[in-house]
Amino acid sequence: MSITFGGLATGMDTESIITELMKIERFPIDRLKKDQAYYNNRLDAFSQLDGKLKGFLEKAEAIDTRAELKSPSVNSSSEDYVSVTADSKAQLGSYQLTVLDLAQQQKDVSQGYADKSASTFGTGSLSLTVAGVASTITIDATNNSLEGIAQAINDAELGVGAAVINDGTDTPYRLILTGESVSNSFTLDASGLSGGTAANPTMSNTQVAQQAHFLLDGIDVYSDSNTVNSAVPGLSIELLKADDQATTTLNVSSDNDATTEKIKEFVTSYNEIITFIADQKSAGWGNDSAFRSIKRGLQNLLVSQQGDGAYTSLSQIGFETQRDGTITLNSSSLSSALANDYDSVIGLFSGDGSVEGIGSKFATYLDTLTDSVDGLYAGRKETTDSNNRRIDQRILNMEARLVQKEKTLRAQFSAMEDLVSGLNAQGGYLLQQLASMPTIGGSSK
Repeated sequence: MSITFGGLATGMDTESIITELMKIERFPIDRLKKDQAYYNNRLDAFSQLDGKLKGFLEKAEAIDTRAELKSPSVNSSSEDYVSVTADSKAQLGSYQLTVLDLAQQQKDVSQGYADKSASTFGTGSLSLTVAGVASTITIDATNNSLEGIAQAINDAELGVGAAVINDGTDTPYRLILTGESVSNSFTLDASGLSGGTAANPTMSNTQVAQQAHFLLDGIDVYSDSNTVNSAVPGLSIELLKADDQATTTLNVSSDNDATTEKIKEFVTSYNEIITFIADQKSAGWGNDSAFRSIKRGLQNLLVSQQGDGAYTSLSQIGFETQRDGTITLNSSSLSSALANDYDSVIGLFSGDGSVEGIGSKFATYLDTLTDSVDGLYAGRKETTDSNNRRIDQRILNMEARLVQKEKTLRAQFSAMEDLVSGLNAQGGYLLQQLASMPTIGGSSK
């Protein structure tokens, strides 16, 4: 990089002059960068709004069908034998359940050995038959210990798990095999091992495989697992203890508290969007038509009429609009409505099959707004990206021109310095010549 000393001839600070002139030349670029920052900040606001709209969509979808909004609960006469939970698809009613057998996998255990890691067994092969299918497992000098045999069985991945346990006796280490499911009955034949100093494992059964078995309203039900999800739609039944003399009564009823909580979450998400839109008014994009359109759309849905039941509008069940556009929920009014006509309140949000409910209307509207291709944020992002690419290209072109502009200025100031330097030199020479000339009117000696 060359070193320049500006102003040596003129006495002017040419470097500072050039710097300031270039600052002026950069004003258009600075304006473009401010425009770019504005577009990016506006897009960030729409991104935040998109997140809130998606959150509101989840709340609307949680109340747009009867199955989701009913929120049934289960009351059990005893928690000793079964544990039952209900999802939104559970039918209201009563059930009698008696647990006869719990599901359990087959377990076999070997005789005891003094050392679990010593290579005392012979080599050859094990034959493990699972659900009637026989497989061969190779045992060689690298795995002919009790731990090695257990690892070889596990590595074979045949549906039987192996482990070495310590029973605390003089020969404490024992191989234990467990079927991975009740259908995986098995046998282990170790007669294919030879040449070892320890006796080949001989397995004894300690637990037989069996399905879970229970009576549901007098009907026999069987399952490979103690967790049963298919016997009654919407109910997850966990079998805990078998007793053919104990019958547990299950009552599935509507859970008004859970229904109320879902409606409250809907209100909270609605208010978050209205408040966010209001907060944007101080920003340059606060008057964007999209904000007004969304607010107006939500408010129109909020006051829409639904069906011909006892309750046809949200205001009838405790929804109250505030001056700032947010809404409050009168819990007492909602509780009274649920107690008075539960199905009508549910129908107000979920519809009745032929008429779309308010929850579904909100979900449809919000789904359109948040569409990843045609939604509000997707459109704004496409526009912003296009603007940024255009600005970036303009800045790139202007920067190239500024580089050339600075070179031209430096060349012009350098030429001026050369000119002034030349003039100074000529002036000095003339002064010297004048000083050496005789004084006019004087005499010479």
